[in-house]
Amino acid sequence: MAKRLLVAYGLWALGGPLGLHHIYLGRDSHALLWMLTLGGFGGGWLWDFWHLPGWVAAANGARVPSDHGGTVPALSPLRLAGQVTVGTYFGLVAALGLPWVPALLAQPLAVGLGVQLVSSVGDQTADAPSTLAAAFLASLLFQGRVLAVLPASLAASIAAQRHRRYKPRGTPRPRLAARLYHLGLACLAFAAPLACRGLCGAAGVLGTLLALPRAATELLLLPLRTGWVLAEVLGFTGGSPARECGTGFEPGSWSERQLRAYEVLDLPVGSSAEDVHRSYRELVKVWHPDHNRHQAEEAERRFIELQEAYEELAGPRR
Repeated sequence: MAKRLLVAYGLWALGGPLGLHHIYLGRDSHALLWMLTLGGFGGGWLWDFWHLPGWVAAANGARVPSDHGGTVPALSPLRLAGQVTVGTYFGLVAALGLPWVPALLAQPLAVGLGVQLVSSVGDQTADAPSTLAAAFLASLLFQGRVLAVLPASLAASIAAQRHRRYKPRGTPRPRLAARLYHLGLACLAFAAPLACRGLCGAAGVLGTLLALPRAATELLLLPLRTGWVLAEVLGFTGGSPARECGTGFEPGSWSERQLRAYEVLDLPVGSSAEDVHRSYRELVKVWHPDHNRHQAEEAERRFIELQEAYEELAGPRR
């Protein structure tokens, strides 16, 4: 079916950044590149406006390139710059969307595929194994760091330019349904890791947003709680019955000296006064210096600790 220039321009205007006009003209590699870069980051889509007449003529067979007689296409600085840019872009996307994949595998593979995609735009292509090998070698030299995507992309682009060639003519073109299926799979493979990473980030943001009301409530109640604690310290409010009888304290309400005193007397925190007296009398008999002349220094130290612990706990009660 003959391609119409008016239809091509209409598709360029409506879905140019998604490569609809390239799909219409049978330029699937160019269409995929535009889908993954949103029209060559916008600039390539505008650049297509002046080339549409030639592409429509080539699709209709009215224009046959005159330089196909050579075995190697002419070197294109614009294609080389696009290869380096897209290769670096694909490598950064792999580093962002595939953090669980080793960098020595994900980044050079993505860089090589990006360079090869640009190499396959139009009637040209390149040797894919050479392109991928150059990307992996350059990435290996930089130990797979994120900054290695630029030299890896440059090395892969140089290798692609050295092994550039024309696509063979007369290759049968698949049906539109098969072409769209392949393009959809390629876009899904590119976008799925980024979508997964985006969902994980959105879940974290949602958890933070759900915690904001509780944090705001705690902040609003902070002056009230501070005033209540201050009133208890100054004695304006009475303590609980458990505090008045000396039992039922939480560990956080005891000072460090009191906790140490209970530990020395071998008593649980919050023990009654009778337990304090009983444990003190028993331990004093055990560690009295007169009964431990064979370890006088240790006995004297323990005896002093018992005295201090007893004064710490029993002194305020007396």
